[in-house]
Amino acid sequence: MVEAAVEIFSLQGYQATTFAQLAERAGVSVETVQKHGPKSALLQAAVEMASFGVEGENDFFDSEAGRSVLAAQNPDELAAAVGQAILAINAPSAGAWTALAGAAQGDPELRSHHLQMLGLIRAQVDAVLRWVDGRGWLRQDVSHDELVEAICVITSVESYVRFVELDGKTPEEYRAFVTRAMRETVLAP
Repeated sequence: MVEAAVEIFSLQGYQATTFAQLAERAGVSVETVQKHGPKSALLQAAVEMASFGVEGENDFFDSEAGRSVLAAQNPDELAAAVGQAILAINAPSAGAWTALAGAAQGDPELRSHHLQMLGLIRAQVDAVLRWVDGRGWLRQDVSHDELVEAICVITSVESYVRFVELDGKTPEEYRAFVTRAMRETVLAP
């Protein structure tokens, strides 16, 4: 059912999606969809599922993408691992995230969830950069908070949407951009 929610919300957005459409796509009854909570809960679950493949909060380092970052042996490998990880997270979640961000403008519950997710993302980026700093790979001429904010912008779903969906760049060009931006913006020379 959550996979159906990812598809429908990504295609139509939050407002245009109905329980009947979700039920039809999932191959279940409308009542079954309604038992899983309000539509807002389904959207929240859809964003989480699309981003990490599971619902709920997840530690980035516990994911496959996070483990590839931890395996990096030098700054260049790290930048490449981050580029690949962000593509793997943003490509499947862009539609559902965009639906959440749009719906958050008019729905206080979704706004709260959106802000909570942005905070969780920032905390994950902070943790990654603290790990990078512990390896001696983080540039020291810019404050830690500024580096966190820079990576939050560079790796945001909105940047992916702008780069790939609006500007027509390929996912591979996006991955290369994130890799280069990570290397040039955050990592020590």
